[in-house]
Amino acid sequence: MNVKALAAILPRAASSAGNALAALWTFPAMLLSAFLVAWGAEAAQFLISQGLALAVLAWLQTLPEFAVEAVIAWEAGKDPSRAHLAIANLTGAIRLLIGLGWPMIFFVAAFFGRKTRGRLPEIVLEREHAVEVVGLAPPLLYFVVIWAKQSISLVDAAVLIALYVVYLWVLWQCPPRHEEELSDAPAVSRWAYGLGGWRRGMAITGLFAAGGVLLYVTAHPFLESMLAVAALLGVSEFVLVQWVAPFLSEFPEKLSAFYWARRVTKAPMALMNMVSSNINQWTVLAAMIPLVYGWSSASAGHGWQPFRFDGEQQVEIGLTVAQSVLAMLLLCNMKFNWLDAMSLFVLWVAQFLKPGWREEVTVLYLLWCVWLVLMFAMKRLDFAAPRVFGEVYTENRRRRAVGP
Repeated sequence: MNVKALAAILPRAASSAGNALAALWTFPAMLLSAFLVAWGAEAAQFLISQGLALAVLAWLQTLPEFAVEAVIAWEAGKDPSRAHLAIANLTGAIRLLIGLGWPMIFFVAAFFGRKTRGRLPEIVLEREHAVEVVGLAPPLLYFVVIWAKQSISLVDAAVLIALYVVYLWVLWQCPPRHEEELSDAPAVSRWAYGLGGWRRGMAITGLFAAGGVLLYVTAHPFLESMLAVAALLGVSEFVLVQWVAPFLSEFPEKLSAFYWARRVTKAPMALMNMVSSNINQWTVLAAMIPLVYGWSSASAGHGWQPFRFDGEQQVEIGLTVAQSVLAMLLLCNMKFNWLDAMSLFVLWVAQFLKPGWREEVTVLYLLWCVWLVLMFAMKRLDFAAPRVFGEVYTENRRRRAVGP
């Protein structure tokens, strides 16, 4: 993606009708890129663990988001008065993915599965998905430290990146899917895996590469066209950066998630795609902010500065951490039902429509968290994810020690 070109449209979007018309070709291209990387991930899960395949997928899908955040952080380093926009984009992206993306997966799966599985069935996670659920906890706990000290520095960036590396290492320990499950995969994924030998790896890599290249080529004009539409509609700069830009940069993730959720049996995979992206955001994306901001600040002659939060940014980060903790706790029983989806969606809509309610919504998130912790403590709900994670981790270590 051309970062310099993005700098010209973010956070001040182009507003020409010509840019808006580019959506006529960029939307189909974005759709195709989402399908290609999704097919690659479905084939790759038979060579590496599903979680690791989804982590690779999440990296490809969040390329536009990283580019947008890098541009905003670079501009903030040169003009500290714009620093609030970097936090707005980060927190908006995370809250949008959880508040809109997760519920979308449930209700799409419920709609397409209503004839065969009854009304509003639960999404039941698989045992290996405990790795993703538990994987959310370390960066969230560390972000409480970052929130408390009101800044994020190079040291914090190193810690967050280290947490992500550990997460990937744990995923590496998980086994790939059994070939018996290949019949459930799409025709393209079956074709790629069925080639065998070196051609199999080349075909799967090719799907990822083709989707990634198409996404790289399309992302800038797609963002530009959609932001031009938003600018023509008179959307404010802050709303543009906090909600519109993240929605557009996360568009490939939502397409893949919709594609899997409508197949119903793949709804857990769709949800884990979102969770993997959330872990990516809380670690590597967040770590990028002090790196780019500090470099930009130094190049502007201000010296290498840590990224500091003001009161408004503290509120934004606190709200986002509270939402993510609630989302993690909702998955700790290894299920996701209609009440979970509806609560995340309604609370997100409330803060979206009434930004002044951020503190109140934060309190509601925290109260819901306390209630869930009490339910787990009283064994009214099964606190399954940590236990299952321990079992899966032990099994994988034993399997690798013994060998194939």
